[in-house]
Amino acid sequence: MSATDLLRAELTRAARSLGAPEAIEPVLERPRDPSFGDWATNLALVLAKPLHSKPRDLAQGIVEAIDFRRAGIRSAEIAGPGFINFRVDTEVVARGITSLIQADESYGRSDAGEGRPVNVEFVSANPTGPLHVGHGRQAALGDAIATLLEWTGWRVSREFYYNDAGAQINNLAISVQTRVRQLAGEQAEIPPDGYHGEYIRDIAEGYVAAHPDDAHGGNLEAIRTFAVAELRKEQDIDLQTFGVKFDVYFLESSLYSTSRVDKTVKRLVEAGHTYEMDGALWLRTTDFGDDKDRVMRKSAQFGGDYTYFVPDVAYHVTKWERGFTRAINVQGADHHSTVTRVRVGLQALEMGIPQNYPDYVLHQMVSLMRGGEEVKFSKRTGTIVSIRELVEEVGRDAVRWFFLMRKGDSPLAFDIDLARSQSDENPVYYVQMAHARMSGIFRVGEIDPASIGADGVDFGVLALPEEQELMKALLDFPAALASAADALEPQRLTTYLLDTAGRVHLWYHKAHVLNEPEPILRARLVLARAAQIVIRNGLRALGITAPERM
Repeated sequence: MSATDLLRAELTRAARSLGAPEAIEPVLERPRDPSFGDWATNLALVLAKPLHSKPRDLAQGIVEAIDFRRAGIRSAEIAGPGFINFRVDTEVVARGITSLIQADESYGRSDAGEGRPVNVEFVSANPTGPLHVGHGRQAALGDAIATLLEWTGWRVSREFYYNDAGAQINNLAISVQTRVRQLAGEQAEIPPDGYHGEYIRDIAEGYVAAHPDDAHGGNLEAIRTFAVAELRKEQDIDLQTFGVKFDVYFLESSLYSTSRVDKTVKRLVEAGHTYEMDGALWLRTTDFGDDKDRVMRKSAQFGGDYTYFVPDVAYHVTKWERGFTRAINVQGADHHSTVTRVRVGLQALEMGIPQNYPDYVLHQMVSLMRGGEEVKFSKRTGTIVSIRELVEEVGRDAVRWFFLMRKGDSPLAFDIDLARSQSDENPVYYVQMAHARMSGIFRVGEIDPASIGADGVDFGVLALPEEQELMKALLDFPAALASAADALEPQRLTTYLLDTAGRVHLWYHKAHVLNEPEPILRARLVLARAAQIVIRNGLRALGITAPERM
């Protein structure tokens, strides 16, 4: 049990002894001013009304009921209208740093997920072109969320859903067919809603080379199959460039070839939640809180095919049947309208699927900035900048960090110049430099950092305010990582790392390490090693490297 867990448990026990309800969860926060102590709680303010007590009086009662030793604190003070400030026992801090060093690469990990399975679906781009920067943000978010869940004990399956059916794939095939005919000397124009990038010409040339018997592009189905396969390979290369791997690639077309879509529609009809009107088949989504009913199958007049959310419902049935009682979809904000429809469709199947299944993490678009102006076009794709081009220009680490440093539902302006810079203004460089500086201490001292142990170290000699604050920050890492995993918000971890790196740099400039007397030398080497471990583990959880030299 961590130091914060011990204090929280003792606060709960003390509050219950004063009549507080069983279901209370004391909140602990770091005071803005370190002089106030190590932790603060508003528990007395929260309980004052239900316990019919004045907040300060209740705070006094809580303090008197606390067992300081069991709580791991050396003092408790009441402040303001009823806040309680705590100072942690130095022995507790020492034990925490010792445990950190011993845990090493596993520091920050927990078994909160108890090995339960979770499906994380992300990117899931149509195989109609290279992955653009919007897909890149989604790849960074999805991969980081998956890793954070793994760090907190979940058994994660990363899944890519290929939308290899529908109108967009047909437009792709026609676009490539047009380029094939142009290569054969024919006069042909790509339709306005087709694909115009240079990569379409590359696919057409590849098709002609592989199918010399169809140099004029008469076999549209063969062109479609070839184009989808080529673009899937291209997207795989994009993902490899970005360092993202998937466990499962699921094809939308398989939902039709295995009749899963038809079976899902049949089940919805049998459940009594559908009706026919104007030649179309409708789902009564209003029975489940939607603002209006939705068309499932269009009338013959409009093609008679299924609307896009129907295969999505069938697809999520497969997730549920594969044992994923928890599923998370990372998608663009333009998918907002699908959230309700998919969830309602699953509810209407009456299969016992929870109302909030699956979870959704929606992200806003990315704009690229260079020299203060937006970058909009790429020669290769015609309309967008691919993730591969961006990684080649600024590096994988910088791209990942910048995609993760803002909450997903916030628009992101990606400053290419800043991402390329090697300065303290560049957040990923700043954090990586903190790790490199700690590594440099051991390199200059010709000390193997793995040999550093905390047994017998006197942490009382670490008297500088900067090292006291750094130790507290390092011990906050497991909670920061758990919070990011629970909220599915990797930016919480980037924020923590940036703040902690700042404390590392302050301590590095203020404290001497290698030229100190033995007790101080040993304690500061332990602190340097602890900082190195935390920064390294935090960066790894985000898919970013922790260089030892910069």
